[in-house]
Amino acid sequence: MLNPQIDAFMAKWTSEWASLKPGATLPERKAHFEGVAANMALPKPEDVDDATEHHIESAAGPVRVRVYRHTSGGTQDCLIYAHGGGFVQGSPETHADITSRIASWNKQTVVSVDYYLLPDHPFPTAFLQMCDVARWCRVNADLLGIDPERIAVGGDSAGGNLAAATALAMKDEFPFIAQLLIYPVTEFDLERPSMIANANAPLLQTKGMAANNRMFVGGEENEHMLRDDPRCAPYVADDHSGAAPAFVAVAENDPLYDSGVIYAEKLKAAGVPVVLDKGDGLIHGYLRSMEYCDDAQAKLRKMTDWLAAR
Repeated sequence: MLNPQIDAFMAKWTSEWASLKPGATLPERKAHFEGVAANMALPKPEDVDDATEHHIESAAGPVRVRVYRHTSGGTQDCLIYAHGGGFVQGSPETHADITSRIASWNKQTVVSVDYYLLPDHPFPTAFLQMCDVARWCRVNADLLGIDPERIAVGGDSAGGNLAAATALAMKDEFPFIAQLLIYPVTEFDLERPSMIANANAPLLQTKGMAANNRMFVGGEENEHMLRDDPRCAPYVADDHSGAAPAFVAVAENDPLYDSGVIYAEKLKAAGVPVVLDKGDGLIHGYLRSMEYCDDAQAKLRKMTDWLAAR
C-alpha cells in the first residue's frame, strides 16, 4: 500500500532530479541535492531564530553545526540532529524543514551537524564527530542556552545510524534523554525481506547499496566492520541495555523497514523503552513530503510530542 498523497511529492522530486546530467560525479550529486532541497524547502517557522553556526574541534577534524532555536529564549531542551543522505550527501541546510519544525513545535534548540561525507571521510569519521559534538553541547550549554541534562540525539536514514551509534556508544558517558531514529540504517544485511520486497521502492532503491556500504567503511578489506563493529552497525552490539529511550520511525515501502524494526525489537529486549511507528503507506524519506502528504507532517508531530514528553 502506498499513501496516494506521495504521488504528487514523487512527481515533484523526480522532476527536480531530472536535470542532473547522466554520469554525474558525487560532488555534482551533492551540489544538485542542495539545490533540490532549496527549491522544495518549506518556509522557516516564524518562531525560530535565524540559524547560527559554530565550528567545533573534534578527534576527526573540525565540524560545523547549525543551531535552530525557538524565539521564546530561556533554557531549552536540545536535540543533536544528524541529517540523512546515504553518508554521501546532505547538510543541515537540506534538512532544515525537519529541524526548524522540531525547534518550533517543541520550543527547543536543535543542533544540526554537518558531519564529513563519503568518499573522502569513511567510518568512523562522522561517528567520532557526532560524539564530540555531544560533548561540546554539554560543556557549552550556557552558550547555547540549553539544559545540559536535557539533551537528546536523533537523525534520519544515514543520520539515524549515526544517532543510534552515538547513543549506544556513549550510554555510560552521556545520559541522553532520548534517541529519535527516523528510517535508520542499523545494520547492513541486504537480504532482509524488506530489502527484497522494496528493492525498487520510491525515492530509495537497493541498487548501489552494496558499493555504498563498502565505501562507508573505506573499502572491501574493511567490510567485516559492517557485520561486527557496533559503532558502524549498532544492531550488532552485544549489549543494548541502558541506552536512551527510543522512538523508531520506519516506512512500509522502504528497503530499510526491517533495519529499523529489528533494532526497535533489540532495544525492547534489552529493557529500553521504545515507541515503534511503522509508517503505513509511507516511503523512505517521507518527511520531505510534508507539503504534499498530511500523514508525513502528522508523523513529525508525533515524534516531537514524544520528545517533549521525555
